[in-house]
Amino acid sequence: MAYAELVLVPTPGMGHLVSMVEMAKLLVDCDPRLSITVLIMKLPIDSEVDSYTSSLATSMDATRIRFVHLPRVNSDPEISSGTFLTHFMESNKPHVKQAVADLADSAGSIRRLAGFVIDMFCTTMIELADEFGVPSYVFFTSSAAFLGLMLHLQSLQDEQHMDITKFKDSDTELDFPSLANPLPAKVLPSVVLIKEAVQPFLEHAKRIRAVKGIIINTFDELEPHAVGSLASLGAPTVYPVGPILNLKGETKTKADGGGRGDDIMEWLNEQPPSSVVFLCFGSRGSFREDQVKEIAYALDRSGHRFLWSLRRPPSKGKFDLPRDYTDPAEVLPEGFLERTAGVGKVIGWVPQAAVLAHPAVGGFVSHCGWNSTLESIWFGMAVATWPLYAEQQFNAFELVAELGLAVEIKMDYRRDFLMESDFVVTADEIEGGIKKLMEDASSERWKKVKEVSEKSGKALMEGGSSHLALGHLVEDILNNMPSLR
Repeated sequence: MAYAELVLVPTPGMGHLVSMVEMAKLLVDCDPRLSITVLIMKLPIDSEVDSYTSSLATSMDATRIRFVHLPRVNSDPEISSGTFLTHFMESNKPHVKQAVADLADSAGSIRRLAGFVIDMFCTTMIELADEFGVPSYVFFTSSAAFLGLMLHLQSLQDEQHMDITKFKDSDTELDFPSLANPLPAKVLPSVVLIKEAVQPFLEHAKRIRAVKGIIINTFDELEPHAVGSLASLGAPTVYPVGPILNLKGETKTKADGGGRGDDIMEWLNEQPPSSVVFLCFGSRGSFREDQVKEIAYALDRSGHRFLWSLRRPPSKGKFDLPRDYTDPAEVLPEGFLERTAGVGKVIGWVPQAAVLAHPAVGGFVSHCGWNSTLESIWFGMAVATWPLYAEQQFNAFELVAELGLAVEIKMDYRRDFLMESDFVVTADEIEGGIKKLMEDASSERWKKVKEVSEKSGKALMEGGSSHLALGHLVEDILNNMPSLR
């Protein structure tokens, strides 16, 4: 049997890579005729990618999913600049082309190139798919509503010649077809508010319109309005196949302080059901010392049990991942750890999915990354929103205002390499959000969270909306293989 070979090109970074690998597993499980090669581009900073792919290589069928590590490239612009990713992709293009050519040469009668599946920020690679004469699909790792925002902003800029960056620091509200409610400009992603960054970003939206289909990590029942709006925005065929989650194995390294997961679980086992508020802000989430102290004051005063993943920010000017503190007491208020020893635990790295699944956890203070959002929905966990970077402010708005699944701590807070908030979220605001989250268990919000959680599981089952969408995607891939016509 000849396999239909798909080439997957993920954006470097664990969040995008893990989602794409999980999607690859879904594809090969769906149809025995598919095989997949994942091309790994290397960022010029240390990362967990090598250890992650090595662990996968030993646990997966290498005839169906393989990893090809591309040579590390030197990219001129600063990694913290708005144009870094564009230059990085262009630098990697020759290596991607060579890897696919080698693949095509070595496949013989065993595999036939069927198409490219390209991450939402790798759209410049669509040109290579065209060169090889195969269709390209985009894997969109954010929400359907955010895809709608990208497409609409690109139309406003290119067709109505609107300067999107004028909305920086604006109190305006904007209408988007993918949203039922007006969007405050203050929750637009930083990347569209900075002149040097907005053009490369919206170029992705322009290219996305030309692909064969868009695979989205969402499900119909979560975002019915947004999914339904995409055709009117000029999107190609959309395949909502989520929630795509990595729940079985969470990567951790020695630098992350890995190995503490057992201690965390033992502590949670001793807590009453739904009593613990869990604070975790993603792989790049960290705060300045003044903000850390406000969080501590809020937890101290709230009276709630807590599990707090507190990470040390990278050195100023360095685009590196946060690390664990050797001694968190150095940034916490004096006596905080002693006062809260009976009710709280301050930790570093944390196995997030395992914590969210634990019956002791009753609420999640989250940065609202889309992967974390889907995990919280899967485990039926209500959220208090505190976004930091990327499109997280938009996600927070969608969770609170559109979907009614979350409460707000601060929706317009930013801490990324393009923009940073000049204010500190006060202990009063944090405490208010935590109390609303933890003391509202009988509210309509909690009922809605539980309902959507059930629907997320059903979507993946045989006959469910995402299972059917995946089948349609595979059918489209096989029907459009140039070499089988």
